[in-house]
Amino acid sequence: MAYSMLIIDDEEIVLNSCRKIFSVEGFHVVITPVPEEGLRLVALTTFDVILCDWKMPGLDGMDVVEEINRLSPESAVVMISGHPTVGRATEAMKRGAMDYVSKPFTPQEITEAVQRALQRKVLEERQAMGRFETLLRSVQFPAPDLEDKPPKTIAETVASTIGVGKVTASWVTVCVLGILAGSYIGFGALLSTSVTFDLSARAGIGLTKIAAGSAFSLGLMLVVIAGAELFTGNNLMISSVMSREIAFGKMLKRWILVYSANFIGSIILVLIFYFSGLWKSGNGALGAAAVDIAARKIGLGFSEAFFRGVGCNWLVCLAVWMALAARQTIGKIFAIFFPIMGFVAIGFEHCVANMYFIPAGIFLNNWAGIASAGANPETLTWLGFVWKNLLPVTLGNVAGGAVFVGMSYWGAYLRPSTRAGGATNAPSSAPN
Repeated sequence: MAYSMLIIDDEEIVLNSCRKIFSVEGFHVVITPVPEEGLRLVALTTFDVILCDWKMPGLDGMDVVEEINRLSPESAVVMISGHPTVGRATEAMKRGAMDYVSKPFTPQEITEAVQRALQRKVLEERQAMGRFETLLRSVQFPAPDLEDKPPKTIAETVASTIGVGKVTASWVTVCVLGILAGSYIGFGALLSTSVTFDLSARAGIGLTKIAAGSAFSLGLMLVVIAGAELFTGNNLMISSVMSREIAFGKMLKRWILVYSANFIGSIILVLIFYFSGLWKSGNGALGAAAVDIAARKIGLGFSEAFFRGVGCNWLVCLAVWMALAARQTIGKIFAIFFPIMGFVAIGFEHCVANMYFIPAGIFLNNWAGIASAGANPETLTWLGFVWKNLLPVTLGNVAGGAVFVGMSYWGAYLRPSTRAGGATNAPSSAPN
């Protein structure tokens, strides 16, 4: 039997992914990003299944589900949300939803949710009972799955959904989100410098590094939770290339676009920092610390900068990876905090962070006349920035994120022999 499906969601990636998934399953799929248009379609046509996002511009998803239930009570409705809670799931069930799934989801997760919804709809019709009472008597209550995702599920999500979505999103969207990400990482870098510029004399070097890393973690929290496009995190897209979901050339073009946008966002925050006069804090000590940080970073050797870049993005991509495992915001915060605090405290190098750190030092050195106490200020040039730091650190970041995280987990869970071999060849996700 061929089922008809309507998908209402303001995210293009969700619309395209679900259409692809269910078209293969034999569904006749209609999509719309506008809730008002979705309700108009429901009033004109009967759909077997309706997928509806919870949070959309204009109408609230809960109200849309309730109106769908009034217009088409025979449709099986599945609620989608990026912020799952048991209370929200219960409210969705009261409004008429048959099941509930949280973002990001794998093809298997959304397919299983739709099948459960169809089964519950059949059960409801047979028993001729109220919708909510039927759900309470079903075998399992469709509350959202709040358990963290295992590594294999994350690998599948990154390769089949997230990587594809980053390539298919409009370049304007990617550019705006890339600028935001550069600024967000700059916020973390600025906070890190602000809380540690005079701390080492009182707390010692070790505790100062921990404080710097703790403050810097703000940057990636903003990127992941608020939503932005960060070059170093996008190195995980290599798993989509390895899985043949996207072409290498398309991935490379997105990397270049995001990298450029990150640089613009970083420079915006550098200018805000300079013209705000905040560098004058502590009788200019904050500005002097910013110049000293920039001079020391440019003073690294090429191989030193490269390998510090490798270690950095290995940890950054692991932070992104673990944040994808977490179902709730508090879990994402803890998943991000420790790897990011660790890479900063260790002394690794992040190319986007250095897009803030080093230009800040160059501007203060050239415009405010602040010299570095710990390094030669003559090295603070744009050529030195690009050649001595940005280039080797960027190459190291790509190696650390793409090879040690993206390709490693693809090889562990998604390579063709693993998929073909099933459970026999697939390594366990449980800790030893």
